Amino acid sequence: MKKLLVLFSIVAIISSCKTVKTGANTDTITLNGKVTELGMSTFQYGTHLISADDKTYALKSSTIKLADFVDKSVTLKGKKVAGYPVDGGPDLIEVSDISIQ
Repeated sequence: MKKLLVLFSIVAIISSCKTVKTGANTDTITLNGKVTELGMSTFQYGTHLISADDKTYALKSSTIKLADFVDKSVTLKGKKVAGYPVDGGPDLIEVSDISIQ
């Protein structure tokens, strides 16, 4: 009886685990606009800003030096950071790729 209970438990655990594979990166966002420095703000996140599609986004990147793109029109790709916006601020984007238009 114990062996049967253990077997059922193992089967239940294995069947409840599943791997979700997505096709393309559906979380990736592409924005076109001009990068500006953050400066003074009412929110405390991001290092730079971009305005695109009549909306402002806060930017950060651990791999790209965003300061090199200040006052330049760019196309960037990144992902929205979960938990943002806060304090009435903009969405926060983790930039993974950027190019000058």
